[in-house]
Amino acid sequence: MPRPAAPLWLAHALRAQRGPVPWSAVTRGALAAGPLLLAGLLADRLPSGVLAAIAAMLAGINDRPGSRRASVRRLGMPALAGALGLLAGTYAGQGLAAVPLTLVLTLLGLVAGGISAVGPVASAAGTQLLVGAALGAGMPAAASGWQRALAFLAGAGWLILLRLALPTPGSLAGDFRFDGEREAVADVYGAVADLLDAVGGDLATARRAALTAALDHAQDALAGPRLRRFASSAAERRLHAQYVAALPLAEAATALFWAGEPVSARAAEGPRRLAAAVRGNTGTGPLPAPSRSVPALRALDDALLRAAEAFDRAEGPHQRLPARRRGRRDALRAAFGTGGREYGLRVALCFGASAAIAQALHHTRWYGQHQHWYWLPATAVFLVKPDLGPLASRVLCRAAGTVLGALVFAGFAAVLPRPAGLIALVAVCGALVPVATRHFAVLTAVVTVLVLALVMVGGEPQASAGRIGETLLACALVLVVGHLPMPGERGGGVRARLAAAGSAAHAYLVHVLGESGDLGEPATRAAGESFDARAERWALRREAYRTLAEARTAIALAAAELPALARHSAGTEAVADVLERLVDTTTACAVHLDDTGRLTLRHVKQLRDTLGELELQGIEVPLPAAA
Repeated sequence: MPRPAAPLWLAHALRAQRGPVPWSAVTRGALAAGPLLLAGLLADRLPSGVLAAIAAMLAGINDRPGSRRASVRRLGMPALAGALGLLAGTYAGQGLAAVPLTLVLTLLGLVAGGISAVGPVASAAGTQLLVGAALGAGMPAAASGWQRALAFLAGAGWLILLRLALPTPGSLAGDFRFDGEREAVADVYGAVADLLDAVGGDLATARRAALTAALDHAQDALAGPRLRRFASSAAERRLHAQYVAALPLAEAATALFWAGEPVSARAAEGPRRLAAAVRGNTGTGPLPAPSRSVPALRALDDALLRAAEAFDRAEGPHQRLPARRRGRRDALRAAFGTGGREYGLRVALCFGASAAIAQALHHTRWYGQHQHWYWLPATAVFLVKPDLGPLASRVLCRAAGTVLGALVFAGFAAVLPRPAGLIALVAVCGALVPVATRHFAVLTAVVTVLVLALVMVGGEPQASAGRIGETLLACALVLVVGHLPMPGERGGGVRARLAAAGSAAHAYLVHVLGESGDLGEPATRAAGESFDARAERWALRREAYRTLAEARTAIALAAAELPALARHSAGTEAVADVLERLVDTTTACAVHLDDTGRLTLRHVKQLRDTLGELELQGIEVPLPAAA
């Protein structure tokens, strides 16, 4: 008799990410928080050293694989938000009584929660804004707010500098500057080859999702901040041209996936050789041509020829990369939409209530003689974050990680010399953070040890037992607030993601079929498009698949909640499936129209069926006016 499956929230809590050890990030972590704390001690600026080390730790949590250029935004924006929160929290804590301070922190929670709905970087910025505010208000110091904010920025800036200056393993084989971008572009070609190998098999759907993830990662890696509109070096232009050359290959592979008929192993050899050429920064050599028996295979062959030309050039042309089609309006719509409002209210309630409880405990001397009360609201900030996992899973991992971390630190604190031993412990924990990010409980344990060591060096007595009690109190608070009824429809975050995916799918469909005839008969279009039109189509296709991937992530997290919360997003997975079929079909239509200028009855029927299913699900994706 098979064992009953574990509930999804428990399975999520027990699941850990796998992969090679990111030694470059481990090195940066070892050189960040510990040395910064030591520098503050030697310069007789210990409070500033503690804040700088905390900032470096928070930046280390966001220090994920990717390009150097993208890391500036991924690490820098949250650091700026954290410094702003520290500035606001310090002045509010110094100038306001308990009640008005709680109201200010609650308002900050509302703002940070809405901002967090915009995207991953915005979510990290919202988290650091609130953590900085909790530290500023709950960790009194003689320094002014702007001095503390500068110390925080210096700590995060030091880690960013390490990220930009230190090489990563394997980067010296190519161009040191573009190691992250080069690996990301190579992964796209590898994902195309893997999808072609799996077409018509059981792994095809998973491989198509992996291709979307690889394209998303490459798009982020190449789209970091730059001083000039176009790439400034020949090597960078060539790399950009190689990325652009991968887009029609991905499109053709997706069309073959939609057709569902296996292709010969020869079809995947070309993209795989291109992946090796990108990684080694070498030439491609002769590429095996696939069969040209159907439109999608002809598109694949043509894309391989264009890719070979891009690889043979010494440098690529000056051209703008297809970028995300999201602007300020989309960000505001996400922040003030149903998902942003629902999440903002929950963050505000959790952060405000935890700050109020922490101050009440502080004034009743529950903390003892020290003046710090930041732990409870800072813990609530991390617990209320839905992008860290389902609520029950987060609470379980946070409680277990804090208990383990506090006990481990109590043992170290009893035997290590002070302050040298504690500074070494901070350096070791900083090195462990990039590995610990694979599981929330492990990350919590490492961060707990690191922060307790920091504050003890800063003069706070050993407080492991108190930290455990405050963490358990924060867990209970977030569980209660997480299940409270809120104004409007529950599951707003998931439905907002689905609505965005539907809008992106509609924009893509309009572009592909905008010049087509009535869908009642096979649609036609003049064959051939300009490069600008194709680039527009690729950008729309990328946005459609990317928003779908974001919706699927939100759906998976919502499904793993406790039943009282999971029921509010029931049925959304089916809607995402239909939207995905629509985008796949639209891609197949685009490839077929390029080749023949005319859709088949199968394409038309599939479009009509998927649009009908979406209408039954309550998602409207209207046909183009010309269709």
